[in-house]
Amino acid sequence: MSTSPADGSGDSALTGYVDLWWQAVNDFTALLEKVPVEQWGTPTDLPGWDVHAVAAHTAHLESLLAGGEHVDVEIGDAPHARGMMGQFTEQGVVARRDATPDDLINEIRAAATARHTALLADPPTDPAAPAPGVFGAIGWTTLTLLRNRPLDLWMHEQDVRRAVGQPGGLGADAAAHSTDYLCESLGYVLAKRVGADPGTTVVVEVEGHEPVAATVTDEGRGRLLDEVPTEPTVGLRTDRESFILLAGGRREPEAGRVEVFGDTDLARRVLAGLAVTP
Repeated sequence: MSTSPADGSGDSALTGYVDLWWQAVNDFTALLEKVPVEQWGTPTDLPGWDVHAVAAHTAHLESLLAGGEHVDVEIGDAPHARGMMGQFTEQGVVARRDATPDDLINEIRAAATARHTALLADPPTDPAAPAPGVFGAIGWTTLTLLRNRPLDLWMHEQDVRRAVGQPGGLGADAAAHSTDYLCESLGYVLAKRVGADPGTTVVVEVEGHEPVAATVTDEGRGRLLDEVPTEPTVGLRTDRESFILLAGGRREPEAGRVEVFGDTDLARRVLAGLAVTP
């Protein structure tokens, strides 16, 4: 149950996500400032996107959230831009193709600052309220949007870090948030991606986090478990970065970084289906 104080202070969970997003914005832009201009064309783990494209994508979304307008442009041959939302997202990248690194950093900061100021002046109070603009149009609530923004910023910070060889940020609050958030999809992965039989259980142990367990119900639905079974059908044990690489659909982690116990064939299928965010 959310709490919505009458004093205008907003819902405590929602304002917490605002704080987390703001921290992630500052961490991301601080990293971009350290990337030499000649490395902005370095490919990332995201198909079709280099460092410049990742920054442009972030500038696009933050601008929209701050009230900016979307520009319709032709994206040309972009096989990585799948579906309507993929093409919409790619338009934001293409529209900023000629922007300099400083242009993009300044756009992210200006848009995020404007939105942060507005959220501080009028804190969100209703988790179920439709998110603004295009996000509400696709069915997102305020809660969904505010939970997703720190994850999106931090995941893209990590994309850039891997591309340019500047590791870090794995101990940030947004890193813990992103890992916990992605772990919530474990039931969906087990039931829908893997198609496991009813009664199947899986446990994922990420270093620094409480173990997360899920099962498949008699109706074939995935459900997180309140208690972790001592003898699950399958289990995975790994570190935060390796889990993020898998659940984020980025790349295979280094050999030996994921320990499997229980049904090894099922584990292979779970690992193959873990990617729940592009």
